[in-house]
Amino acid sequence: MAVGVACGAALAALTVPAAEAGPLGEGGPHWAPKDPGTPQIRFRGLAAVDRHTAWLAGTGGTVLRTTDGGGSWRNVSPPGAGELQFRDVEAFDARRAVVLAIGEGEASRVYRTDDGGATWTESFRNTDPKAFYDCLSFFDRRHGLAMGDPVDGRFRILATSDGGRSWRVLPSAGMPPALDGEAGFAASGQCLVTSGPKDVWLATGGGAHARVLHSADRGLTWTAAGAPVPAGDPARGVFALAFRDRTHGLAVGGDYRPDKPSPQAAAVTADGGRTWTPAATPPPAYRSGAAWLPHSRTAALAVGPTGTDLTTDAGRTWRTIDSGSYDTVACTADLSCWAAGEQGRVARLER
Repeated sequence: MAVGVACGAALAALTVPAAEAGPLGEGGPHWAPKDPGTPQIRFRGLAAVDRHTAWLAGTGGTVLRTTDGGGSWRNVSPPGAGELQFRDVEAFDARRAVVLAIGEGEASRVYRTDDGGATWTESFRNTDPKAFYDCLSFFDRRHGLAMGDPVDGRFRILATSDGGRSWRVLPSAGMPPALDGEAGFAASGQCLVTSGPKDVWLATGGGAHARVLHSADRGLTWTAAGAPVPAGDPARGVFALAFRDRTHGLAVGGDYRPDKPSPQAAAVTADGGRTWTPAATPPPAYRSGAAWLPHSRTAALAVGPTGTDLTTDAGRTWRTIDSGSYDTVACTADLSCWAAGEQGRVARLER
């Protein structure tokens, strides 16, 4: 099913102190299921355009779109993509979107549509057997990047300047060396995020230390900073980032294995990612997605397989407000938020 949030009053209610706001689902704001009838699909890619329009990308080469707030969903999957795993989707409006398929070698692909998914064009197919792409993000309608795991010791970056119609591999000279075992996590489409016309951040795990890399020139040169979340294992690291502007950001993650604890599963930065501070009260378990609430300087959501958490102090403390399983979350400028995850789960926050 599909999850979405769309109500200014509901979002406002979520930002009051814990003592004044009831948990989701108890008479107040709640995740309202927007079931697309695809329980066999796991949706890790989500693009929320506004309270009416959202795109989903998931397993089995599946892409869905709604233009009526989740009341109905249209299967707009690219033909012949049934063996692909779509993990990210970026949408500019109800008609134009770009989706990323992940995997080794030619399994990593990018498709673009200009007609609401009626037709798709494959704009990139990876031919390097050592490359594996994880996430993509756009600065504007023309300029965007896709992030891949390290190739020859450095993270691989693709760039587009025509809205995803064509892509080129950027030079690696400005990328710091990767740590042993370091990689990205294609868990929510949020391991690569942008803010403004040129700033972009990518999240890592799997190495001795979790890191966040930042570029202020659309991916040409990067700097790396340690992030105080669980690391030292292929299953641990930063899984998602969210920036409300070019200086204030959140990082969430942990250990995705359900039988492993994830202490310090969130961190915060106020200097554009140069330094990260662990949350004083982090989410209680691994979280794979995060989003700032619309027009808020202090409120954000984090989601994962064991629940949804809310911060009202810009990431310093978190409290669990729902126990449902979601992998990714997104909010829009018109006071709308959506979430999606396993077993076709999709919802919107409503009152």
